[in-house]
Amino acid sequence: MRILFMHNNFPGQYRRIVDHIKDKPGLQMVAATLASNQQQFRPKRVNFKPHREPSNKIHPAIHSTEKAVLMGQAAYKALMPLQKKGYRPDIILSHSGWGSNMFLKDLFPDSKLLTYYEWYYHSRFSDGDFLRGEPYDANGQLRIRMKNTPILQDLAAMDWGQCPTRFQHSKFPDIFKDRISVLHDGVDTDFFQPNPSAKVSVGKHTFTAEDEVITYVARGMEPYRGFPQFIETVSRLQKMRPNVHAVVLGNDRVAYGSERADGKSYKEWALEEFQPDMDRLHFLGLQPLKVFRSLMQITSAHVYLTVPFVLSWSMLEAMGAGALIVGSDTDPVRELITDGQNGVLVPFKEPEVIAEQLNRILDNRQDYAELKKAARDHIVAKYSVKDLLPQYWQLIESVANGSQI
Repeated sequence: MRILFMHNNFPGQYRRIVDHIKDKPGLQMVAATLASNQQQFRPKRVNFKPHREPSNKIHPAIHSTEKAVLMGQAAYKALMPLQKKGYRPDIILSHSGWGSNMFLKDLFPDSKLLTYYEWYYHSRFSDGDFLRGEPYDANGQLRIRMKNTPILQDLAAMDWGQCPTRFQHSKFPDIFKDRISVLHDGVDTDFFQPNPSAKVSVGKHTFTAEDEVITYVARGMEPYRGFPQFIETVSRLQKMRPNVHAVVLGNDRVAYGSERADGKSYKEWALEEFQPDMDRLHFLGLQPLKVFRSLMQITSAHVYLTVPFVLSWSMLEAMGAGALIVGSDTDPVRELITDGQNGVLVPFKEPEVIAEQLNRILDNRQDYAELKKAARDHIVAKYSVKDLLPQYWQLIESVANGSQI
């Protein structure tokens, strides 16, 4: 079977399935990705790069659409030499939303297209208005609806779709839902498992599960993942507990949502605004998975906050490693966490309540041991790669041979 992967930052969500199928006989894999992607991977690589940025003179609502078209055009052009040499993938696995897969069915009309969907945008009862606390105006509604244009192109072109969670699946238009399977990439539960003897060195400190440590992990530091609320929580909690430490993994950037109008990063603003004790707040940047795993093995509570949006893989991996999740009481988190059964739910916008809950947890850590075990058991039972990757491969084969369609 010939598989073409299309992902701007490959391997991305395809890392686990590529590793699972890499030694299958008769399999040929090609991966198209942005030239700026510095990751190394096994499949044959095809780089693409848009020849220019979107124009500032077009209507603001179609800025993201032009960017997607430029991305798709670049991917099409980069793959043309392979197509002219007779290359025909049996199936294309593409990551939707950025435009790079927009024209793949034009280049390879006979190839099956299995598209990975993460999000469909809404101006009401969704991520943006949750943060704003008020409805968008007419221009905002128009702009958000138009962000779906490349996604709608993907939905129209696909042979089948895949979405990782039920909540994310629920955001797509009803006319497409029956052709999108809910199937998560899975968690390596052998790698992410509890280890009572784990240690993490942070500067002059070496933390173990005996220490009072709370953790926060996200790709960026932005309101979408509750970063300002977390820093305020830390500041409040430090005043309650002289020995508590907080450890943050992630970059000082905005991965989702908009940057601040004043030019400051959210980290700069939050540290100025809430004045936490920096001797007990540690920023480690991006770290290897082994460091992240060790943190989840020793943390007293892992704080995961998110608006109604894409659920982070890190929360599932933290559950697999035996961390106690203190998560926001929002739809994506509620899909996995039941308050008082396998984790603790807290109000996203109330740092004082979150701090009080963390204080109770730190006073009574043994009382939460069963919740941590239940979280791990849930991931093993429902999200283990050992179970999900064979299902994923079966989906790929069935779309490729037309039996799923």
